[in-house]
Amino acid sequence: MRILIAADMEGISGVVHWDHVDSQHKEYARFRKLMTGDVNAAIEGAYEGGAEEVIVADGHGNARNILVEELDPRARLNSGSPSPFAMVQGVDTGIDAAIFVGYHARVGSTNAILDHTWSSTCVANVWLNGELVGEIGWNSSVCGHFGSPVIMISGDQTACAEAKALIGDAIQTAVVKQARGRMAAECLPPELSGQKIREAAARAVRGLRAGQAPQPLRLEAPIQVTLELVTSDMADRAALLPGAKRLEGKRIEITVDDATTAYRAFRSAVALARP
Repeated sequence: MRILIAADMEGISGVVHWDHVDSQHKEYARFRKLMTGDVNAAIEGAYEGGAEEVIVADGHGNARNILVEELDPRARLNSGSPSPFAMVQGVDTGIDAAIFVGYHARVGSTNAILDHTWSSTCVANVWLNGELVGEIGWNSSVCGHFGSPVIMISGDQTACAEAKALIGDAIQTAVVKQARGRMAAECLPPELSGQKIREAAARAVRGLRAGQAPQPLRLEAPIQVTLELVTSDMADRAALLPGAKRLEGKRIEITVDDATTAYRAFRSAVALARP
């Protein structure tokens, strides 16, 4: 049984501010170590639950955050950017399920640490087939394209609730902090949050083996991506993407045949939109 652990950073234990996740800030070194700890807890839990192989995808920023020298040696790490499947690199290698570690809620969420969707400076909102989504929805849909369910998530209470609303109650959750705003939370010490992550990952893999996992999130084709940018000039640039249709003001629309093409088109549009 092969498990992909896809890790972001904003939902990692103790993170409450952009300084914590910015590689140019002195605080970052502390929190990349904590990120590695949360990922190791998930690896440990996955093996405890019966996983035979674990692949890790570093999905934050430039994808060079997890400390490979401190990573559980039973896992392999996908690091560096850009890569074909970005935050879920490795999803196309025949995985049985995915675990999301350190995830955050979509842009505009209330009581959600560092809520955003892909780019805090460019993306105002995203809809897939008319449904408002964030990175949880995006990455779950790519996993679903390959027939792989997302079986567990860690992050704050709002990110975990978003995952349950999207995927269903069968997903296991590890709430490592209670957000009280965008940059304030009641945080568990890493020892306790790591224990919660390990236990949730073990439950999730056991449930998968027992046939009690959530269903993969599959989008019905054709897939319509509606992207709202922060400013109209960003939409000007994003609309240069072949196949993009300019809507009113700050929105563009892209219609494609499958989730992986939608994912790449979205990433390309955001890259064009950035100043």
